[in-house]
Amino acid sequence: MEIVSINAENFAEHPGAICFINPKNSSFPLKIEWIKQRLSEGLRIKLLYTENRKKVAGFIEYVPGEFAWRAVSASGYMFIHCVWIYPNENKNKGLATRLIEECIEDARQNNCNGVAVVTSKNAFMANSSLFVKNGFREIANDSAGNELLVFTIKEGTLPVINDWKKQLTAFQGLHIIYSKQCPWVARMVEEIKELELAKKLGLQITELKTPADAQNAPSLYSIFNLINNGKLLADRYISITRFNNILKKEKLI
Repeated sequence: MEIVSINAENFAEHPGAICFINPKNSSFPLKIEWIKQRLSEGLRIKLLYTENRKKVAGFIEYVPGEFAWRAVSASGYMFIHCVWIYPNENKNKGLATRLIEECIEDARQNNCNGVAVVTSKNAFMANSSLFVKNGFREIANDSAGNELLVFTIKEGTLPVINDWKKQLTAFQGLHIIYSKQCPWVARMVEEIKELELAKKLGLQITELKTPADAQNAPSLYSIFNLINNGKLLADRYISITRFNNILKKEKLI
């Protein structure tokens, strides 16, 4: 196996950095734009390739904590946005551990206090068990199935979850608050924009454009929020079908 670090010179050669989005899809450039803006903030993306670089088997994205795209305060830590291994036949072979070790070593080299990550018992995010077996421990949670974990390298102020619930009250009516940090979220939002239903309901769409925006988002995961009158209806990527089902459940359609 081989691990490749993505940078401004080589990311065009590695479409796997855009997380399974087909390069021919109109949403593919959305994450490229986001990556270009974030590299100056210390964004790291590393791809783990199988034999002869034929396929990407693993991915990790992380960033210095002060630039984290989650509702956390994690200055002094490296912060992992996401990690995945694909397909299922590559799982349980230590590949995710290898990528996490890359991040931990990077944190050591940069004199960080440690590494932090938000995990979830719900869908579309890494489970805490992957990190616990690699030396992380839970230090906080949002009582909704999401946890903040940390791997400690040296003593220092621990990361904290920001008061995302306080932000919810500002959003009256139907809203999507999102970021292009996840290309699948960006793709889904682009699709929703074109729905007549969204226009009929007066759906307001707001993009989080900076790490500070994300750290003050109305959910811990930050980068996708479906809100109606201050109530968080979904806090991670959903399909158009799921979007419609949520609206039906809330009796909005």
